[in-house]
Amino acid sequence: MQDENDAQFEDRLMAWVEHRWRTAFWLMFAGACAYFLYYKWGQVRWLGLSDTDDNLRLAEVKAWLAGQGWFDLRQYKLAPPGGLNVHWSRIVDLPIAGLILIFRPLVGEFTAERIACAVAPMLALAPALWALILTVRRIVHPRAYPIAFAVLLCAQTTLFMWMPLRIDHHGWQLAMLTLVVAGIADRHPQRGGATAGLATAVSLGIGLELIPMMAVAGASIALRWTWDREQAPRLRAYAVALGGGCALAYAGFASHDNRQMLCDVLSPVYLSTLLLTSALMLLLGLVTIRGRWWRLAALAVAGGIIAAFFALNFPQCLGRPEAISPELDRLWFANIREVKPLTTKPWRDALLTAWLPLIGTAGAIIAFWRARRTAQAPAWATIALLSLLATAGLAWQSRFGPQAQLMGVYGATALGWWLLPRLLDSGSALVRVGGTLLAFFALSGQIAQFVAMIPRPAKEVRKEKARALTDRQPRRCATIPSLAQLDRLPPATMLTFVDLGPRLITITKHSAVAGPYHRNGDAILDVQHSFRATSPEVAHAVMRRRGATMLLLCPGMAESTIYKAQSPNGFYAQLMDGKIPGWLEPVGLPENSPFRLWKVIG
Repeated sequence: MQDENDAQFEDRLMAWVEHRWRTAFWLMFAGACAYFLYYKWGQVRWLGLSDTDDNLRLAEVKAWLAGQGWFDLRQYKLAPPGGLNVHWSRIVDLPIAGLILIFRPLVGEFTAERIACAVAPMLALAPALWALILTVRRIVHPRAYPIAFAVLLCAQTTLFMWMPLRIDHHGWQLAMLTLVVAGIADRHPQRGGATAGLATAVSLGIGLELIPMMAVAGASIALRWTWDREQAPRLRAYAVALGGGCALAYAGFASHDNRQMLCDVLSPVYLSTLLLTSALMLLLGLVTIRGRWWRLAALAVAGGIIAAFFALNFPQCLGRPEAISPELDRLWFANIREVKPLTTKPWRDALLTAWLPLIGTAGAIIAFWRARRTAQAPAWATIALLSLLATAGLAWQSRFGPQAQLMGVYGATALGWWLLPRLLDSGSALVRVGGTLLAFFALSGQIAQFVAMIPRPAKEVRKEKARALTDRQPRRCATIPSLAQLDRLPPATMLTFVDLGPRLITITKHSAVAGPYHRNGDAILDVQHSFRATSPEVAHAVMRRRGATMLLLCPGMAESTIYKAQSPNGFYAQLMDGKIPGWLEPVGLPENSPFRLWKVIG
């Protein structure tokens, strides 16, 4: 009798999961947001924007709300006197600014900013989770999406992009990626093509970080047409949505600076190429071409036309999109942690990042093979390719981590749907409980957490403790109480670390010489030369040219360790040794201040 009752309860629960998935979505979304707020509450209280991009994003929004033009994205508190040429768009600014405007009359400026910075990133989780559920219901099973949600909660690198205070564009980019996948998995050709095209256009309007993924997704839609002529409506809808969406994104959001022939943003370079691509794909979808090989040949001709158009008209964009000088690459860009391969990370960090992408890629390939004669095969083929691309990208730059883990969720969910029910139906209690837990931990990447907990060698533990003690003081430099010490001084332009600039201009009234943005190359090199040169006069000349009247240091900050290691006799090392040139005079700060500050007197 008890077994019969248990079976009936299980049937009712599974029926609820299958048919009330929209209610389940809202419960999952609300639960995730509640956890995020609990986890990040201490940082939310102090507006602890820990990333330079998040700080600059808030500074951009504040400047816009203070009256700066919609199409003027220059940050005039960086890179004086002309201001920093920012390669972003206003798309991601909209929810942040809207929340500030709603709450500012009720709770004041600072609390409104905290609410906006806490809520805005979580808003991007909603379309991402919705699209993930739709895709899993379409290509795995209508009841499999709880597994996908559980795996997603274990994808820490991905999940961090939707947490409070992560207000930069990465969470929205990931949301667009899930919408593209949902469109590809949609059984309705026009709706699926339009969804994928619009999501791609929004992604490119935000930034070009995902352009390799979007290119593969678009190519898969075209290849799907070559295999099955009945997919022509999907190709046509995708082409119209992509071209129209990109045109609207450019017309409505491209800044004055971004309307130049640039390679790092949706500029006339990429807009013209995308419009040509859309036109050719629309043409292919309209004409009747019989035979797969003839359709493949026509697609190859179209691809050749697009490649030739881009190469002949924009040869400057055939290289790296940042277009930075070799010196800037050597002194600054090559030292950025996220642009280094994952293999350069400690093995524990690399394992935590790569486990889910590897499992998910394998799962997607297996799912494609199992579905190769079904209607789900094209979607699984695309997911497998995207997973493979993102996972391989980790060997180039570790910042592929969020998208690699996100794509890994699909394949891991498919494996889980096949494996977990079999374990749960086992006659052995050990298999039902222990086997199920072990399988889920392996599929979701949680087992990597346990492996990473292997005791470290005593030497490594001592180094970690020493590093923690050393980092304690410089971490205070980004806190509001510490920055308030500087905000009491009259507004000034400060020569300081590149990575400190965005936080300084966001929290205080001061300006900075540079921020860590590739279009800011000359200003970044000014800072690099200032702190690396053996002659203090290099810094003196930079400060005169930039109008800087103060020099600010945060001893022990990560950037400072590069100067000390690579230029042991440089100006920064001299200042730390107490060798102060005569044209600088110390500025008094509270005894517990983590900063060292001087003003120019000559």
